[in-house]
Formats: sequence, C-alpha cells, structure tokens
Amino acid sequence: MTLAARPASPAPGGNMTGADALAAALQRHGVREVFGQSIPSALFLAAPGYGIRQIGYRTENAGAAMADAFARVSGRVGVVAAQNGPAATLLVPGLAEALKASIPVVAIVQDVSRRFTDKNAFQELDHLALFSGVAKWVRRVGDPSRIDDYVDMAFTAAGTGRPGPAVLLVPLDILDEPAGIDAVAPRRAARLGTYPLDRTVADPARVAEAAALIAGARRPVVIAGGGVHSSGASAELAALQALGLPVGTTVMGKGAVDETHPLSLGVVGYFMAPRGRASHLREVVTGADVVLLVGNRANQNGTDSWSLYPRDARYVHVDVDGGEIGRNYEALRLAGDARLTLAALTAALGAAGLPGSRDGREALEGRIAEARARHDADMGALVDMAAVPIRPERIMAEIDAVLTPETIAVADASYASIWIANFLTARRAGQRFLTPRGIAGLGWGLPFALGAKVARPDAPVICVTGDGGFGHVWAELETARRMKLPVVLVVLNNQILGYQKHAELSLFGNFTDVCHFEAVDHAAIARACGCAGVRIERPDDLAGALRDALAADGVTVVDVVTDQRAYPPITSFEGKDALAY
Repeated sequence: MTLAARPASPAPGGNMTGADALAAALQRHGVREVFGQSIPSALFLAAPGYGIRQIGYRTENAGAAMADAFARVSGRVGVVAAQNGPAATLLVPGLAEALKASIPVVAIVQDVSRRFTDKNAFQELDHLALFSGVAKWVRRVGDPSRIDDYVDMAFTAAGTGRPGPAVLLVPLDILDEPAGIDAVAPRRAARLGTYPLDRTVADPARVAEAAALIAGARRPVVIAGGGVHSSGASAELAALQALGLPVGTTVMGKGAVDETHPLSLGVVGYFMAPRGRASHLREVVTGADVVLLVGNRANQNGTDSWSLYPRDARYVHVDVDGGEIGRNYEALRLAGDARLTLAALTAALGAAGLPGSRDGREALEGRIAEARARHDADMGALVDMAAVPIRPERIMAEIDAVLTPETIAVADASYASIWIANFLTARRAGQRFLTPRGIAGLGWGLPFALGAKVARPDAPVICVTGDGGFGHVWAELETARRMKLPVVLVVLNNQILGYQKHAELSLFGNFTDVCHFEAVDHAAIARACGCAGVRIERPDDLAGALRDALAADGVTVVDVVTDQRAYPPITSFEGKDALAY
C-alpha cells in the first residue's frame, strides 16, 4: 500500500495494527521526527497520521549519529529506526558513541517474523547479542498488545539515570497484526520523551560539606563536562561562577559557560601546549587545592592522560551516575542531577561566601586576562595566518568571526574536534559545540550537523570536518538536500589522515602509506549532489565564502586546501623532532 493510499489513522472504534500502536506510542512521548530509511515500512507508512516526520538518511551509521545530535540539541530523546541484519549492524557505532557520551537514543529495529525465528530467515541475526555492549537496555516485543509497555520501558531506560541508548526489536509480523487496542479508547498519558526524565539532588549534608570545603579553599577550580549540557545546568553553573570560581570545561562541556567571562579558563585537557588557548593557564588547574568536577568523567583526554589534575588536591564530584564518582580521583560524592545539585551548592556557598579565595579573585581575573593576551601574541609569532596552503588556525579565526551566540558549531572526530574546542569561542552559557568524544569515530561531523539542524531549524549550523572524516559520509549531502536541511560544511582538505600521520611520526619517526590520500575536489562532489560547493585556496577568500554560505538557503561545502604539516597544540606532540611544524 502506498503512503497516499493508507488511512491517516485507524477508523474510530477499530483496532490498531502494531505499526499504528507503535506510532501512537511515539507520538505520546512527544516524538515528531524519526530518523530512518525505508524499514520498518509499516511504521513509516503509519507515522504521518500521528504527526511524525521521517528524516530519511542514506546509511544507518549516519542515521544513528543524526539521532544522537538531535538529542544533544533538543533535550528530547532521539529516535532512529533500521532493518534487521546489516542495517542493524551499522547502528552499532552510533549507539556506542551515544552510550559513552551519555546521550538518550531509542533505536527501533525491525526483526524477522516470530514464526521464522531461528530458521535462518533472511538477514536474521542475534540482535540481543549485537546490541548488548552498546545499549543500556535491549528487548524484543513478543506480543502486539504489549507495544505500549515496551515503548515506555525503552524511553524510561534511555532518559533515566545516566542517559544512553535503548534498543527495541519489533518482529515484522507484529507491525501488521491487530494490536488489540481500540483506536479511540482512552490510552496512557505518560510522556517520557524528554530528559533528564527524573531529577535527583545530592544529599544535603554532603552539599553542605562540599560548600564548606570550597569556601575554605585558596585556589578552587571547576571543570565542567558534557553532563552540564545534558542536565540543562548552564545557568546554574554561571551562577556558581559568579560567586568567584574559575571554570574550565572538557571538550564535551565546551559552551557550558560563556568563555568571554573573566573567570573562564576555556577548554582544558590534552591540547594545552603552545598555541593552545589555555596553554598559559595550566597552572591554575595543576595548582588548585580543591577541584569541583561537574558532569565530568575525568577521562584520558580531558585530564591529559591523568597528568593535569593535581594529585594532592581535594575533589568534589557532581554526577548523576554514582559509578563515575571517584573512578579516577577520590572525591566527596555529590550524586545527583547537575542542575539541582549546583543550585543547592550555589545557595550554600552564597550564604557562606568564599572567604578562602575571595581576596584573590581580582588577581586571578588579571592572570586569566594576561593569559589570553599572551595566547594572542603567541599566535602572531608561531603561526603565519597568511600562509598558503591555509593554516587551520586561520580557518578557525574566520569561523569564529562569523559565530553568533545562537550558532551551533559541529566537529567531526580527530583534529576537527580539537580545532573547534580550542579556537572557537562560546559567547553565552549554554551555546552548543557538538563533538563526537564518546568513542571519537570519524564520519560523525556531517550527520551531527543534520541532526542538530532538525532539532533547531532556525539556528545557523557550521560543521568542521577533515577530508578523512568527510569521506565516510559524502552520501549524506543528498540527504541534506532532500530533507531541506541547510548547513555549512567546512572541509579541511589536507589530503592526509592528520592525527594518524602525526601520531605515527611522534611515536615512531615514520608513518604508514595509508595516511595519504589522492587529491579530491570536495566542492565538486557537493555540486554533483545538487548542493553549493566552493573551493578555497587563498586565506583572503575564506571570509566572504563563509558569509555567503551562511546566507544561502541550502547546503554549502567550503573545501579549504589546508596545510598538511599543521597539527593542533597537543601536549604529547610537543618537542618531537619528527614533526615539522
């Protein structure tokens, strides 16, 4: 049956099919978009009758990334759908990213008909085993009358506690069978599609203890992670900063605070070498006597391989997942939602003041201002901003000049994430910078940008990707055009796998042949897909191209010929003779 021929919704008094019941359940949870290709066909044929739009991706790995980015930006659970077998396997990388980054996604995967189970049906696979390592929750619906139950469980699993993916397997025959549900009878009222689904606050006694510890500190520092964004706690973090606490962020936490604030340290971690914006502020972190971690997993990159955070400091750790608290740094435990717990902590500190560090606030603000000025001077001395091929630092400076507080900046993995985190500026608390730092797989940039645009169609979206990452997802340019999702994609075209080559040079003094690519005209690829494409070879042409791309009502690829010798200010690369900067 074609989409046009299918009734908009079941007839009054008639029983719903499983597909109708599934679409109705999604609608009840506030789902208005599902990322999916053609299957489950029955679901997508029913979906328009329930106000649900299909965002048709080209590949399932990109679709999962779109749903992830949609959830990050919208505050709603992202939903992606796929067929059993090979399509399902392609969801795995995207769900792994969402799991490690604590992003709620519900994946609906069509399975073989129940009567064909374990008979070697076409594309049959053990999906329970497949998804067990990349999802919080995996179940198979066995009866169409239980669809509401299982959809509710999936959304609950995705949005409670530490958010993450949930996978619901739906056999093909269940979608076509009567669900035994009256189409007009009263149904459940629960709406579980936003997150955090439940908010808890840390033990008041521990909040008071933490406030006393921070108030007595001489050199306290706050390091905020992606949990601040997931909790929607940027305003509460800004209120805490206003009391006089310096705040740095992880890459995923970037934008949690306004980086122009006099007490903002910027992004701290493994790229604080010379040219790094926070390079002259390392001692603010290493010299802290109390460190407050908020929604921060204290992972390898964020801590510069656990060398950045001071070992002799006292720690306070706010996280919704008690299992993360104290994992790498023994800490006073504040297990709870970041928004509520920061509000409680700020209230306690507001009453007590910050007698330990208050007298040093003016000096610290001066130190931060001086560090920013020294960085600007370093850039002038270390980087030729007029060089050809174009330096990535120049590209970032031109992008930074056109950013507004409403702009969503998106990065692919590898160097693109570091360039954006280090050289772009968050101009308000809560501004979004999307980076795939869960498992940091290449190819997430363009689909992240599309998912963000679906979530916030009125916001400008700029994505930075390397030519290596873009090569994974060229096909999604057609998706962007077809779904009318205007984004600006800046490709750093240096014809190498930059991180791979430079890491091999750093470690071994040599590099493998596969680090180099043949020349590719990515602007021509964009034009072949019906999008705009412009190739930039001189730095003075970049500003105008970015302005034109942002003003255009369509997708634009800005293919920038980039210096392949350039690498970000990664601390482990410094002093390596094999790297010719």
